[in-house]
Amino acid sequence: MAFLGKEFKFVKDENFDGFLKSVGLGAEEVAKLSQYRPSTKLEKDGDSYTFTSTSPARTKVVKFKPGVEQDDEIKEGLVVKSTYTVDGNVVTQVIKHEDKVTTFKREYNGDSLKVTITSNFWDGVCNRYYSA
Repeated sequence: MAFLGKEFKFVKDENFDGFLKSVGLGAEEVAKLSQYRPSTKLEKDGDSYTFTSTSPARTKVVKFKPGVEQDDEIKEGLVVKSTYTVDGNVVTQVIKHEDKVTTFKREYNGDSLKVTITSNFWDGVCNRYYSA
């Protein structure tokens, strides 16, 4: 798990605006969030992990234990249920809100990170790429 503790910076994305539109966001909010290019870091402490996402606008810190469902505020006032799993170099986050399920699959390979976003309400796929 050499990726633990490394900061990964945003490089590029594919179809992120398509994902944002599928969530039901308006054009103005899609345009704003399309510029969201955070750096990320995953750290481990015992059997818990801390995932930190940093952008000029804010820093978000999420602590989790693999396999344990928890509340997660993904934007101000919107709390969802998140469950993380860790399998080698792959960290998967499943978000549930009402009847919608979104999956963020984070694959760490050396100094690169690929985040694949899929959902049960959209037939597209979004990829976001990061580099340490």
